[in-house]
Amino acid sequence: MSERTRSDAELLAAHVAGDHEAFGELFARHRDRLWAVALRTSGNAEDAADGLQDGMVAAYRRAATFRGEAAVTTWLHRVVVNACLDRHRAARVRRTELLPDDLEEYGNRGSLRSATGEAEDPAEHSARHDERRAVLDALRMLPAEQRAAVVLVDMEGYPVAEAAAILDCAVGTVKSRCSRGRARLATLLGLAARGEPAHAPERNRVPDPGVEERQGAPAPPTAPAP
Repeated sequence: MSERTRSDAELLAAHVAGDHEAFGELFARHRDRLWAVALRTSGNAEDAADGLQDGMVAAYRRAATFRGEAAVTTWLHRVVVNACLDRHRAARVRRTELLPDDLEEYGNRGSLRSATGEAEDPAEHSARHDERRAVLDALRMLPAEQRAAVVLVDMEGYPVAEAAAILDCAVGTVKSRCSRGRARLATLLGLAARGEPAHAPERNRVPDPGVEERQGAPAPPTAPAP
């Protein structure tokens, strides 16, 4: 059976059984979305790359512990998000660092909320760029757990239940973190000062900070060595 026709669970099982190519195929299949989540959760490309590396090494080594209680992708995202949050907690002193300019090059890679690809007016493009920068700057000011919930639900488009599985917490906890994160973002972005309700589900939905990929934009990291 070709690796390209095998399911995620079959690839993971093959890796546990000693197939040296299976985990690389599994990682390649989900690399873009794992990278997008790591990047937005970490707030900068260097920490995201380290978090993704840590997460994939952990997944590689702990694959035998996977019991199939959730989808393989949910499990992989959980491992990566946890690795990014662990790095964030261990390096809080670096929270004041500015986001790198190349973050937007990566931002839309792998996201469920992709751009339309239509031509954009230069003035509108400039306004959208400023909005995205403001959102990214505000996002990095959220507590790590709120940021992770907002990234998964509002930016990556995961259902709340799946985000809860990834974060290994209750659905109500994800809803609470998202609600508090959105309200905090609304304040940081000045929405409340303009009289816009922070609880409005559509108007307060966090804008996707990703931009259309520019030609030659760096790719997500390749499969890490175990």
